[in-house]
Amino acid sequence: MFDQIKNTLQNYNGIWKNKDEVWEFSCVIAERKAFLLTKKLTYSARFKIYEPQKLVVFSEMLTEAGSRLAPDSFDFKVESKNAKSKSHESSIEEQSAVFGKKFEYKFDYKEIRLKLEKLAVNTGYQLRYQIIPLK
Repeated sequence: MFDQIKNTLQNYNGIWKNKDEVWEFSCVIAERKAFLLTKKLTYSARFKIYEPQKLVVFSEMLTEAGSRLAPDSFDFKVESKNAKSKSHESSIEEQSAVFGKKFEYKFDYKEIRLKLEKLAVNTGYQLRYQIIPLK
């Protein structure tokens, strides 16, 4: 199933990582620059595949990371944050609303979700969406 998911997302030019049987796909969807500062908005989707149950658990999120050139040492420093409420994990829609005020992007995360749902149905799997990111 992983290979089919990977093929489904190949046109998004992302990076794949695997940790403890959780696959992560991430791609930079927007970037903004200011004097000595670069901010990048990254979409990431995580998957855990349960073969015996024919189940794929899926979560997604947006994160912002920035690097700046420290004028005194000329070292790059990296900052990162994501749009999370203190009381609960934000859904991708809430995150998009927050980051949409800072970045201009046309990335359609709903398209990815629909493609994955279609793939799951066509291969006899169930896709379960989880708001809390998989770890």
